[in-house]
Amino acid sequence: MAPTKYRYRILALLFIATAINYMDRSIIGVLGPTLQYKVFYWSDVDYANINIAFKVAYAIGMLAMGAMIDRLGSKKGYTISIAIWSLFGMLHAAIRPAFGLLGFIVARFGLGFGEAGNFPAALKTVAEWFPKKDRAFAAGIFNAGSNIGAILAPLLIPLVVLADGTRWQLAFLMTGMFSLVWIGLWLSSYNKPELHAKVNAEELAYIHSDGNEPVQEEKVPWRKVLPLRETWAFAIGKLSDAAWWFYLFWSGKFLYDQFGLDIKRLALPLIVIYLVADLGSIIGGWLSRYFIHKGWTANKARKVAMLICASCILPVMFTARVKTDFRADARFLSAVASESYQGGPMPEEIMQKLEALEGGAYHNARAFIGALDGALGKETASELETVLLNHARPDNRYWLAVLLIALAAGGHQAWSANLLTIPSDVFPKKAVASVVGIGGMLGAVAGLIADFSLGQVLQSSGPSAYFFAFLIAGLMYLIILAAIHLLMPGMIPLDSQLKKVR
Repeated sequence: MAPTKYRYRILALLFIATAINYMDRSIIGVLGPTLQYKVFYWSDVDYANINIAFKVAYAIGMLAMGAMIDRLGSKKGYTISIAIWSLFGMLHAAIRPAFGLLGFIVARFGLGFGEAGNFPAALKTVAEWFPKKDRAFAAGIFNAGSNIGAILAPLLIPLVVLADGTRWQLAFLMTGMFSLVWIGLWLSSYNKPELHAKVNAEELAYIHSDGNEPVQEEKVPWRKVLPLRETWAFAIGKLSDAAWWFYLFWSGKFLYDQFGLDIKRLALPLIVIYLVADLGSIIGGWLSRYFIHKGWTANKARKVAMLICASCILPVMFTARVKTDFRADARFLSAVASESYQGGPMPEEIMQKLEALEGGAYHNARAFIGALDGALGKETASELETVLLNHARPDNRYWLAVLLIALAAGGHQAWSANLLTIPSDVFPKKAVASVVGIGGMLGAVAGLIADFSLGQVLQSSGPSAYFFAFLIAGLMYLIILAAIHLLMPGMIPLDSQLKKVR
């Protein structure tokens, strides 16, 4: 009898959940410049603190959710996780400007705590349903959902939210219905493969091939895996999450601060970034699988694939060196004069104020917007901002920055497809979610430290601070890979007692 393929239906549900997860968390990255400059008037430090709240909760949640999922199992644990993050995701829409900063900090905290359960639950499920040789590929497939979610956010948000922030609340309500449908499908579809009525003996034999043992009921608390070198090898690998958080929450703001791309013009660049990231996720999982099928050990296959990914990420450190000068020259004044204003010609009073800027060249959009605020007043400058930025920007060099970020995002997701399989390669299944939780916590801590530092430097130095962020994001992967190899040179599996299998 031919084996059933039910494991791929489970994998599809993991993909969808991860897409919903990332769509929820990506909304702030797309709406960030609009909310900061047009609705709530946050400072750069305020924006950083909002993101820090998410990561503090994510770090706490990684420990709590990982342990809970190992204790309750994938079915119940995943359901609780998505219910929490969906509730707090929709809660954003209830926040009013008078409580904007505090409200967003609370909502992002709850969202981060709930979303922390996604990857521990998904990776535990992959360990239950796939043999080791297929896990990187399976992880790459479901991890690709993160990029689909990140693509859907900039694709759908401009359809419902105006450039001035009108109807921003709808962006945070979009995913609630998706989550309810997913919970229904998950509860009706999921069971352990050994107990599932739709899994035949042939598929079960394949799932348990190459030493993939059935899940044991005994659970391993994170305190037992915390002292192990293998745990810290994975956890150090998750420091790379700081770079991914940076792309997710700050790349839209960078493209606005540096190049003046508003919510409408941000959509296509962000879609390109996450399409490449999606491709990278699938290629990364396929690459190590290809090496394993050639006869390489999992240790060699994973690490060589990660080395290739780290090399592809290096060029991102030049992103902040891509420059565009905003020029208030004769061409700019002529183009603005031909624009309509509130149904009529551009007022002479506005043109005279803009003429006072003639001859000025500004090295980033934030500097140019500051000059416009001084010349026209904040209200008029905000009203005309998109038109003035588009006419003052003499080129489309921002696409070079977009492509560098896209290459790095694709490299990161390919890296992650291999990194995320290390716990299931090395640890018994009963410990996988706890190990993933510890690593995710360390990654979230690294991300919140990066947010705090970037917010402070942006506040004092302006967009030039992005140079250091991209430099660190480019170099960190090679350093991290060296540390992983030093801590775990052989990737020797551990038995149910957490002893190395010889």
